[in-house]
Amino acid sequence: MRHHIGVIAGDGIGPEIVAEAKKALDCVGEAFGHAFEYEEILMGGCSIDAVGVPLTEEAIARAKACDAVLMGSIGGDAATSPWYKLEPHLRPEAGLLKLRKSLNLFANLRPAYLYEELKGACPLREDITLGGFDMMILRELTGGLYFGERRTEAVDGVRTAVDTLTYNENEIRRVARRAFDIARKRRGKVTSVDKANVLDSSRLWRSVVEEVAKDYADVCLEHMLVDNCAMQLVRDPKQFDVILTENMFGDILSDEASMVTGSIGMLSSASLNDTKFGLYEPSGGSAPDIAGKGVANPIATVLSAAMMLRYSFDLDKEADAVEAAVRQALKENYRTIDIMPKEDALRASVTQVGTAKMGDLIAERIKNG
Repeated sequence: MRHHIGVIAGDGIGPEIVAEAKKALDCVGEAFGHAFEYEEILMGGCSIDAVGVPLTEEAIARAKACDAVLMGSIGGDAATSPWYKLEPHLRPEAGLLKLRKSLNLFANLRPAYLYEELKGACPLREDITLGGFDMMILRELTGGLYFGERRTEAVDGVRTAVDTLTYNENEIRRVARRAFDIARKRRGKVTSVDKANVLDSSRLWRSVVEEVAKDYADVCLEHMLVDNCAMQLVRDPKQFDVILTENMFGDILSDEASMVTGSIGMLSSASLNDTKFGLYEPSGGSAPDIAGKGVANPIATVLSAAMMLRYSFDLDKEADAVEAAVRQALKENYRTIDIMPKEDALRASVTQVGTAKMGDLIAERIKNG
């Protein structure tokens, strides 16, 4: 089977970690008889440097023509990069927002799973994480505060900024259905997160989610205020199965969840539309401070490629093989620097490796089954 994959390597560590994900995909192709064709697409700071804008209409068209898109990272150091002296609509992240909107990528899936081998990297007490945890954060991605009207102006001589948070019932309903569908394939529980005690948008969110829940009698629904959810993620992460929430809340909570797993370098993600098309990327940033040093953790990007196999191509066995290879490499005590144990006694029992070596280890284990 042949699949056409758009590749946005992006900025910072992006090209390094994407290279390792492609390495894993190529091994999957060899082992299972698939052909993956890659098309390089410019977006982010590298696109600004090349053509003056973070995303061109041509790049959008090329992405739409692919079966799925694999992405590395976008952006740079906001304090030092010349990209952040540009107007906001010309900065790297504006390209990503435009791509999500253009491709109608309304559902962002971010799994957060604690590997037994990495429990020492988790900042939570061992009694809290005993037995591990496995949650899926489903974030609405094309509405809300990040896409509402905004302006900065002088009001009575005082600089005033306004950002508008808008949702309609159809936007809420489609992402809620996706959350309930996913919960049916997991442990059958949806935690819908909002701020319904304050915000009208959250009150509408809660009402529509309750309407959708009537069609899923086999799925348990609970509501949780976002501030309580932030607390519960560190108090008892095992309680969560699927967390459903709006754009900004999901942005914040998914980063919190990533650190509970031990490192943001372990957190994959998928952004899906209403077809099989998806954009797959690690949840971490471009990490310009370590770019080019060969020390970035590629596992989140490799696991994002596994999500692509599962959600866009319906290749569950192949996705299982990639995930199993990652677990095996960790079980054999290979670590990138971000997930190295902090205790000296434990450090002596593991082997620290760089970006490319970790990719090689995973690829070898895919080949060997």
